Amino acid sequence: MTTNDEDPAIAVADMVGHVLRLAGTWTRWDGELRPVDDRVYTPHKAIRRVTDHMIDHLAEVEARLAGLPTIPDHWHASVITTEHDMAPFTEDDFDEAVSRLNRLAQIWTVRLGSLSEQCLDNSPGDGWSIRRIARHLAGSTYYADAVGVMPE
Repeated sequence: MTTNDEDPAIAVADMVGHVLRLAGTWTRWDGELRPVDDRVYTPHKAIRRVTDHMIDHLAEVEARLAGLPTIPDHWHASVITTEHDMAPFTEDDFDEAVSRLNRLAQIWTVRLGSLSEQCLDNSPGDGWSIRRIARHLAGSTYYADAVGVMPE
């Protein structure tokens, strides 16, 4: 997890690295749902949740920086397990996840790196500071940790 001194961009990039290290084992997934708390997870669902979480908070940050209202998320995506979430996780799925999550991490790194410390901590609009959003986002390891490492 992050500390108060940690660069929020590094925290987000580290989260993506952690998720992808675990996802690299998911082509061996046995098809069993992984229950955690009051939800269940699969490899596809974990990738979907990390991706959606990164996009949702990026939209929030960009809207606030532009002085626009944010668009609330009314879909309870972590509660839902879709038919697609149940599909086998293939090498192609992993390659797609690597590409998508690394690009999103780069967008976050560029955006966070362009902001002053004051803006990170005293962000425009309502809600958490942008630094706190990034730290919250770093907790997206939860979804991948729910699936864990698939044994050889």
